[in-house]
Amino acid sequence: GFLGQTSSKISQTNGLDVDEKLLETLRRAVRPFILRRSKEQVLKDLPPKFEQILHCDMSPAEKSKYDELKTFYRVQLDQKIDIECINKSQFLVLEGLLRLRQAACHQGLLDEKLQQKPSSKIDLLMEQLEEVIGGNHKALVFSQFAALLRLIRPRLEKKGWSYEYLDGQTRKREQKVERFQNDPDCKIFLISLKAGGVGLNLTAADYCYLLDPWWNPAAEAQAIDRTHRIGQDKKVFAYRLISRNTVEEKVLQLQNKKRNLAQAFLTNDGSMLKNLSKSDLNFIFS
Repeated sequence: GFLGQTSSKISQTNGLDVDEKLLETLRRAVRPFILRRSKEQVLKDLPPKFEQILHCDMSPAEKSKYDELKTFYRVQLDQKIDIECINKSQFLVLEGLLRLRQAACHQGLLDEKLQQKPSSKIDLLMEQLEEVIGGNHKALVFSQFAALLRLIRPRLEKKGWSYEYLDGQTRKREQKVERFQNDPDCKIFLISLKAGGVGLNLTAADYCYLLDPWWNPAAEAQAIDRTHRIGQDKKVFAYRLISRNTVEEKVLQLQNKKRNLAQAFLTNDGSMLKNLSKSDLNFIFS
């Protein structure tokens, strides 16, 4: 039908040279069925929000482990994709992406025996939190990896910093939120994306750190919006911590490359895997 033909024409643009007239036609066609207003339309009086990327360089040991993994999965994918189509290789793609993203954060996510090893990304986070606490601010720290958040906890305790923690196994969420919101000594809230990406009001924080980039930019926005929402009266500063020369940088570039088309369809699943081409995979694992 009409929508299918329009969608097909748009997809031919490959996410780069999107035909704005076609997109507007599609928007008008689906608008009666979608109740959607941007936060900018609804909340005119929110304070400013500033977003920035903080790059960190991995140590030689971290880089060596990362490069070893990257080479392994690149060879495996080259062989598998030559034999089968990309769709049949998605499990291997997912596994490779997961392992590389873990390696870009902390070696301990790959091997429990390495949990005591240093992490350049956690070191950068601790430097940031030192400034946050020194300035009497509060911060949210998000990650998709609950195991990464658990590795941060001993570092906070060693500093004597009071914090709250929330992941998918946490009970009494309301009590933890209430303490963070109302206890002036509780400055940090560690939150897993799956457990706390939506439904939390954490306006006591004015700093937000995203430890690993996610495929869906909307998921990142929802995390930041735990503090940038009704009731917030302070400027909000959001930072993405990105390991230089890793898959994390490439995820961000692919997000930007395909962002317009994803937003045009008003989709929330944000899964880019089904839209990745062989050239995209070569780019990620190169």
